[in-house]
Amino acid sequence: MLLVRFGSTGMTLKLASALVGVLLSGLAACTQVAVLALNSITTSEFRVDGERLYLSGEINSKTLEQFKAVIAANPRIKTLVELDVPGSVDDDTMIALAYRVRELGLNTHLTANSVIQSGGVDLFLAGIRRTMEPGARIGVHSWSDGSRDAWEYRRDDSVHEQNRRYIENMLGDDAFYWFTIYAATADDIHMMSEAEIRKYGLLTE
Repeated sequence: MLLVRFGSTGMTLKLASALVGVLLSGLAACTQVAVLALNSITTSEFRVDGERLYLSGEINSKTLEQFKAVIAANPRIKTLVELDVPGSVDDDTMIALAYRVRELGLNTHLTANSVIQSGGVDLFLAGIRRTMEPGARIGVHSWSDGSRDAWEYRRDDSVHEQNRRYIENMLGDDAFYWFTIYAATADDIHMMSEAEIRKYGLLTE
């Protein structure tokens, strides 16, 4: 923990504020380095079983190309099954992947042991038919740009548009988007109740 002491001979508030700014910038830089590192390796794992494609792991910048290759080699796949998908470190790729899932007319499914969170939930919404077995868990929270959470921006700020529009395209309205960004901060997670899952139309049956 950093302690800053103020006094008659201590640093000024202006200097202290500048130091805090430097520290926050440093934290943001560390986050960016971590994201770059995660995007430089393979974090998603695909497994084919008949007409089902099983996905595990974080969605990153390589996931879309992995998905395209698997689909090209297995054109009979009808359902994307998410197992443990904790989120995405590249939202642009995740959204492009999700639109591709919808274009292909694939269904999405969660097994009784599935746990999906954050970007993994967004991907699930791309299914034409969206089903889950009892026991599956769905976790949501606010996205962050490294310095601010989504809920800290005004509702009419353009930073919301890509993710808001995606939710609207998949579910018919953007209510679920606004729910997610207020449900929990970016460094926390909210596990959805059955009532919430029904309320926002995450399942088709």
